[in-house]
Amino acid sequence: MNQNFFQRSAQIIARDLLGKYLVCRVRGKTTAYKIVETEAYVGPHDKASHAHRGKTKRNEVMFGEAGHWYVYFVYGMHNMLNIVTGPKGYPAAVLIRGVEGAIGPGRLTKKLGITRALNGKAASKKSGLWIEDRGKKVNPRHIKRTPRIGVPYAKDWAKKPLRFVLAEPS
Repeated sequence: MNQNFFQRSAQIIARDLLGKYLVCRVRGKTTAYKIVETEAYVGPHDKASHAHRGKTKRNEVMFGEAGHWYVYFVYGMHNMLNIVTGPKGYPAAVLIRGVEGAIGPGRLTKKLGITRALNGKAASKKSGLWIEDRGKKVNPRHIKRTPRIGVPYAKDWAKKPLRFVLAEPS
């Protein structure tokens, strides 16, 4: 995916990432996983976003270039994989919550061996982790929108349907 793809709103990108592939190259081996679940974090006004209270050392990547990874550590045990979206200076990102074979953001990063070493790096072959469009169209009827998970502190923002799930029939 080129950088222009990521220079749009997080909400649109979160939906458009469904059916794309997260591709990982480790020690010469390349694996690809279909993205099936995402969440949008739509800017500084979003009370569930790390950027809600302003720029910090932890979230500064969100204020940078679209198409870069924002990886952070939570609960003392999980890395979370996000892709920065929108214009530079506007902190928005999409959390990749699940791929086929690894549902849940902690399980996903564990399965793929994703660490904070990727934080701030471009989503590209050079970094070893990128996103590919393999030409498969997703039927909009197979996209389910729900409130995000695990953000009750965000009050009304916790209820917004900013989680996207690919629910293709088997």
